[in-house]
Amino acid sequence: MGKASQTTKAKKADEAQAEKPAKKKRINTNFAAWLKGSGPKGWKWDLPHQRFVCEKLDQVTRGETQRLMVFMPPRHGKSELVTIRYAAWRIARDPKLNIILASYSQKLANRFSRRVKRIVEQLVPLADDRKAADEWETKMGGGMRAVGVGGGITGFGAGLVIIDDPIKSRGAAESVVRRENVAQWFNDDIYTRLEPEAPIILIQTRWHEDDLAGRLIREMEEGEKWQIVSLPAIAEENDALARKPGEPLWAERFSASRLAAVRRRLGSYSFEALYQQRPIPRSGGLFRREWFSRIVEHAPENLTWARGYDLAISQDTRADYTASFRCAFGKDNILYIADGFRQRLTYTQQRKFIAERIASEPRTVHCVESAMHGPAIVQDLLRSGQRRGRPLRSVRVTDDKWTRAHTWAPIAEAGNVVLVAGSWIKDFVDEACAFPASPHDDQVDAVSLAVSMLAARDRKFLKTF
Repeated sequence: MGKASQTTKAKKADEAQAEKPAKKKRINTNFAAWLKGSGPKGWKWDLPHQRFVCEKLDQVTRGETQRLMVFMPPRHGKSELVTIRYAAWRIARDPKLNIILASYSQKLANRFSRRVKRIVEQLVPLADDRKAADEWETKMGGGMRAVGVGGGITGFGAGLVIIDDPIKSRGAAESVVRRENVAQWFNDDIYTRLEPEAPIILIQTRWHEDDLAGRLIREMEEGEKWQIVSLPAIAEENDALARKPGEPLWAERFSASRLAAVRRRLGSYSFEALYQQRPIPRSGGLFRREWFSRIVEHAPENLTWARGYDLAISQDTRADYTASFRCAFGKDNILYIADGFRQRLTYTQQRKFIAERIASEPRTVHCVESAMHGPAIVQDLLRSGQRRGRPLRSVRVTDDKWTRAHTWAPIAEAGNVVLVAGSWIKDFVDEACAFPASPHDDQVDAVSLAVSMLAARDRKFLKTF
């Protein structure tokens, strides 16, 4: 090694050693003051919404707040600020502090934990025998345990709990079972790990009125009181940051025009929850009548269609209907809905109906939900040779009807649904506008199935005719 290289390394080592006292001094200031010199190059740390959250976190540090919820839109820096930087600062200030860091998956929790550890190890020594991503310690006995929703944490007491987005997706948010699992995990596995007087910080994007935050808010009437920091992407009246109505939370990254585009893409139901932190109850309805006002006599030629079949066997007047619709995407993401059908049929009648549709509808893939007798009727048609070489699939669905309908509700809200004239339109629009409270939802479900096939990642079955 040359003299120049040795000199450079020695200089860097001296600089690092000289910087340590300054870093330790900053640790003992408030959180915002420490952030000023701790963030990665180019990282924004002093925006109004970040400073506001820092003030609330300082209240937690001082013991003035024991339960804090922070609601912010996606990609507005909440995880970097709270889950990573605040957690690292707390352990650096008090190397005996144990923190539980939780998120919707173990993988994500581990990723956060590794980020925290990289910061902490520059400030305090870590134990040599415990440095894994899911659990690491300082030499003074503190440290971090990372866990995903549903994971157990036996044998680890926490002086601070940080939960970052316990819900992963729309499908998970709409599942009663998954929401119940999150709530039970919080009560049984997280809450029981708290040391006396230990605070909990829940930071998340709202998904559903009954997500973990929603449940804890309802319980405030009889249980623990939470301080709630709710920062919508677009300011409303009485904004916590004193913004004017309509002003973006982080205009540099998410301008008003960009947020408007996001709203069009997501639709009101998701935008109000994810970006405005105000989940809309399902009873509010998903579709509006004016969204179905565009009607044409004929769809453009040469579209690739998918026909969805929602089957029900019964001719009882109170039973569900067999419903089927043909859908296609045209220019400018226009969704055409055509040839609606809704009637109570027997198995034999259903088989005949599907065979006739296959024979009479070119450029169409036929999709039957693999519930009840769906797979049987598909196999029956395949064996009989009646599919005439055209695509016919039995499709397994995992999400509930509401979640599936939500895949095309934003398209309707944007005015991009066009109905192809037919006698089926009135009944369809009536059902859609009453959904999910309507007595029957077969037509909405059939459209959802067709749209999901058109939007599927595996599009090989969308044959070029």
